[in-house]
Amino acid sequence: MTLKKNGLTYADAGVDIDAGNELVERIKPAAKKTVRPGVMAGLGGFGALFDLKAAGYEDPILVAATDGVGTKLRIAIDTDNVATVGIDLVAMCVNDLVCQGAEPLFFLDYFATGKLKLDNAAAVVEGIAEGCAQSGCALIGGETAEMPGMYEDGDFDLAGFAVGAMERGADLPAGVQEGDVLLGLASNGVHSNGYSLVRKTVELSSYKWSDIAPFSDATLGEELLKPTRLYVKPVLKAIRAGGVHALAHITGGGLTENLPRVLPAGMGADIDLTAWTLPPVFKWLVETAGLSQHELLKTYNAGIGMVVVCAASEVEALTALLSDEGETVYRLGQVTTGGGVTYEGELK
Repeated sequence: MTLKKNGLTYADAGVDIDAGNELVERIKPAAKKTVRPGVMAGLGGFGALFDLKAAGYEDPILVAATDGVGTKLRIAIDTDNVATVGIDLVAMCVNDLVCQGAEPLFFLDYFATGKLKLDNAAAVVEGIAEGCAQSGCALIGGETAEMPGMYEDGDFDLAGFAVGAMERGADLPAGVQEGDVLLGLASNGVHSNGYSLVRKTVELSSYKWSDIAPFSDATLGEELLKPTRLYVKPVLKAIRAGGVHALAHITGGGLTENLPRVLPAGMGADIDLTAWTLPPVFKWLVETAGLSQHELLKTYNAGIGMVVVCAASEVEALTALLSDEGETVYRLGQVTTGGGVTYEGELK
């Protein structure tokens, strides 16, 4: 085969390898800030190595979780505000890991776009690194894919993969019984679920992303891009203090769908809806879309991002511990016999 001079290049097809290499170099300082015991190498290899013994584990069980950010990305792209969706990506994975009783150890990301915009991609990955730093796990690898023809100009998608560990026998849920108390940890807004309905609601309203939100001093776009709260460090402290029997990350499906996932067969939950006040963003969504309480509780977190199921004898101690760690804690109700979630009162 004779190679022709001035023939097509990969760049002519829309893929800039040099830009991808420049991105890797640019994000290395952010990734370096997330290094923790167990990390064995930096970015750039074909695979990432992690030493569980160096991380302090003797007989570890590995736990893995993967997730994305969903259509919240559409708002980030349309408002050109992509700095925090990386935090969302990490949170959606590591908040799940900790529900199994695991400490997040490392994280890998996948960033796919039609045409790589270096500043935007770097901002996203720097957000991922910030989420990793806040949750004590290391950003040890990832993949950037430039895929012309697959994405519209400026569009991108994200996926994340987290691995954690716990000592054998420390997995959750464990020991859940009737009379256990449900402690709710406040959310930071809508987090990263239900955004197709959020976007539909905004379409029906008279508001634009750049307008000041009717429920705050920030723009509507800024309010709806508040990153998902990272519960890892406070919740790990609570687990180590003792008395935590289960944890439920309240994501898509709300309290209605997520809480039963950590309760034994034949057990349910009784929740007092007057135990907390519905945050303003949810009140606006309810009023604008005409949502029923049933729909709200099955679609959104409704102000509760994580539920701690604990022994009744440990409620005061755990509430104090979590409050000291910066969490707003509500006593929601208790574990009962019978399946599903039963609600009393109305959200206000």
